[in-house]
Amino acid sequence: MSGDAVRKVRVGRRSVEVHRPDKVLFPGGAEAKQYTKGDLVAYYRSVAAFMVPQLRGRPLMLERHPDGIDGPRFMQKNTPEHYPEWIPRAEVAKEDGTVRHTVCDESATLAYLADQACVTLHRWLSRVGRVDRPDLMVFDLDPAEGSGFAAVREAAEWLGELLDQLRLPSALMTTGSRGLHVVVPVDGHDDFDEVRGFAREAAELLVAEHPDRLTTAARKKDRGDRLYLDVQRNGYAQTAVAPFAVRALPGAPVATPITWEQLHDPELGPRRWTIADAAEQARARPWSSLTGRGRALGPARRRLDALRSA
Repeated sequence: MSGDAVRKVRVGRRSVEVHRPDKVLFPGGAEAKQYTKGDLVAYYRSVAAFMVPQLRGRPLMLERHPDGIDGPRFMQKNTPEHYPEWIPRAEVAKEDGTVRHTVCDESATLAYLADQACVTLHRWLSRVGRVDRPDLMVFDLDPAEGSGFAAVREAAEWLGELLDQLRLPSALMTTGSRGLHVVVPVDGHDDFDEVRGFAREAAELLVAEHPDRLTTAARKKDRGDRLYLDVQRNGYAQTAVAPFAVRALPGAPVATPITWEQLHDPELGPRRWTIADAAEQARARPWSSLTGRGRALGPARRRLDALRSA
């Protein structure tokens, strides 16, 4: 097919044009398969039924690579005027004005964004209409350079045990990059400062229990070889990589939800799934237990205070 070709694909009730579907976005190599824009569109179509519910109603930050992952990267917040009118926008406040973020409420939007060489979607932890009240809390488990995935697995087990003690449901996700995210649905009652404060206190309790293995130090030079428990994504206008989002790395790894049981799989790693097989994992519905309303943090705060004072 010609590099200037346009292919129309049917996505739900809409028809989306894919321009230059043979354009290579992920160059191949000795250990990485080559993928084109057409492959990216096909992948996002294949996971749309599972991914869109994780995006619906949330402002997005879009990571675009028009010349492939080896070219310039654009982090897009404002929605361009030429985007179709059927793609929703969310106008949210920033320090010196407002930003019109793209919102993905249907599968056709995913296909359109892939055609725009949007490789990775990063989502807000709150929704349109209540952007200052997050309904998700995220812990980012970021290993030290060269420490390997065993340290991530260990930290996830400790954090999962603590969240169980606090009676907070939680879910795991590979980041497609280096570590894991632990995601906790909350009820949207608290503002970002309150949610981040809770996450920080929980992380600091784990650091106090495992000071040689974990840290909350934001500066890399202060971490040494300890895993960084990062809670900074729990802030207004901060984002976290979306479930099933492709990462701009060789081989097109995917940020993939997993079950807690899969944490013990010896083959698990942060880049375990790619666009070649992540849809299969999506169809297993690893987050099926996270249905219903998020938990209130009030009772969890009291349990956390009791543990900290014990």
